[in-house]
Amino acid sequence: MAFGWIDEQAEQRRRAGLVRTLRPRPADSPLLDLASNDYLGLAHHPAVAEGAAVAARTWGGGSTGSRLVTGTTELHTELERELADFCGFEAALVFSSGYAANLAAVTALAPHGSLIVSDAGNHASLIDGCRLARGGTQVVPHSDPEAVRKALQTHEGTALVVSDTVFSVDGDAAPLAEYAAACRERGAGLLVDDAHGLGVLGDGGRGAPYAAGLAGAADVVVTATLSKSLGSQGGAVLGPARVIDHLVNAARTFIFDTGLAPAAAGAALAALRLLRREPERAARARAVAAELHARLTAAGHEAVRPDAAVVSVRAPSPEGAVQWAADCRTAGLAVGCFRPPSVPDGISRLRLTARADLSEAQIERAVRVIGETRP
Repeated sequence: MAFGWIDEQAEQRRRAGLVRTLRPRPADSPLLDLASNDYLGLAHHPAVAEGAAVAARTWGGGSTGSRLVTGTTELHTELERELADFCGFEAALVFSSGYAANLAAVTALAPHGSLIVSDAGNHASLIDGCRLARGGTQVVPHSDPEAVRKALQTHEGTALVVSDTVFSVDGDAAPLAEYAAACRERGAGLLVDDAHGLGVLGDGGRGAPYAAGLAGAADVVVTATLSKSLGSQGGAVLGPARVIDHLVNAARTFIFDTGLAPAAAGAALAALRLLRREPERAARARAVAAELHARLTAAGHEAVRPDAAVVSVRAPSPEGAVQWAADCRTAGLAVGCFRPPSVPDGISRLRLTARADLSEAQIERAVRVIGETRP
């Protein structure tokens, strides 16, 4: 029978407690949200919503084609200019998603015969980019600059080191300066995904590469998403103008994909301008993360010290994590639940988002619910 193997895999997932389900949320959800990636609380900000509405009224519901045909509007190029300027890079290129941006950057910057050195904690989009690239990939231990250095020493020729700036599971930051130093010893490029750093780290939220002194470097390329701190949707690649020009000509997820919808571009641009006006939002997100960690640790939970806006709390098992998250939801708190195969170390976790707009009362409530529902 066609697709009969699916039933067997479904049963295996059920027995392992790893079944995933969609849970549509209403527009007026009563839950306290510590599950989304809306780090700055901008997804529902009136200025961001209005930016989306104005863009939709001006440009229509869709971009109507690929970026190289009809999908590039003046709004797209305006967003690219302002995003590059804010983050300190020469140029930027907007994609339909952060996933597409990562696939584009890795595949286009790792030609045949090159070596890709990939951090073991990298996001699935970077991993898939490595799998699709024509270069060979060597995975190195998580956040280990010496392992990166040794891997580069084994290869003569083009090389690319690939890493998240802030890892989505535990919220820990990569040693970017050390990675860059290892790359420069061997003339390798450094590609980093700042999905969880943009809007949270760096001066006024300019990102982890900016904080590490790497913004604008000729050997550094950054990918980012517009769907987290900027409260919209889409992705971008930032770097030297010649790298961006190369992506326009070589990146398949740019050439053959429909351009980002104008409403998403308008929302992201409005959020970026709001962040410029209110840079304290970045510091507030970090402060909320630190407060959550301190209170959870004091209450006896095993929580990972956050470097950005993600707070990770260890759970006893995959089943325990699922039940814990479900009990939190019943008590009015939405939290993330990470378990295998999403976590490379096999340790299940609750994942909390430290949003900049959380009040002290909401922080206290979240900690209380997590403690009361602990398995």
